[in-house]
Amino acid sequence: MPRLFTGIEIPAEIALALSSFRGGLPGARWVDPENYHITLRFIGDIDERMADDVCSALGDARRRGPLTLTLDGLDSFGGSKPRAVFARTSGNGELSELQAEQERLMRQVGLAPETRRFTPHVTLARLKHASPVDVADYIATRGHFPRLTFTARRFVLYSSRASVGGGPYVIEAAYPLG
Repeated sequence: MPRLFTGIEIPAEIALALSSFRGGLPGARWVDPENYHITLRFIGDIDERMADDVCSALGDARRRGPLTLTLDGLDSFGGSKPRAVFARTSGNGELSELQAEQERLMRQVGLAPETRRFTPHVTLARLKHASPVDVADYIATRGHFPRLTFTARRFVLYSSRASVGGGPYVIEAAYPLG
């Protein structure tokens, strides 16, 4: 299997609303709306045997109910060397619990711990040589971000091919929430 990660899909109507923020930022490579998602756990490049173990472990995940999620603003990663612009997901303890459970399950099958802090978000653009001033201006001029709320009824195991800018992503397996 190629590179794997788990995530929450973004419904088409939310993706359409997010796509209206595309453009107007020099150095941005915009993510295609059909590839919008909230990453829960990056797994990486693994062999078929480990992929089978991952699928099995995810199938054993506790069945919680659907999650109501809200995107409530724009932000960026990278500070003085911005690398991405994203839609922020407001605090959701249930989403953090789901991510923590997946982290625990991935460690049980032998994967190394994730070193990055979980920051739930939807990446809108990846940045290369973008000025921090341009990024700040971009975010400031789009200050009226509508609260976008949706219900996630499942999480999925995605695969991706090595490419510039991510995607296309393929759903390898889906796991219901509830």
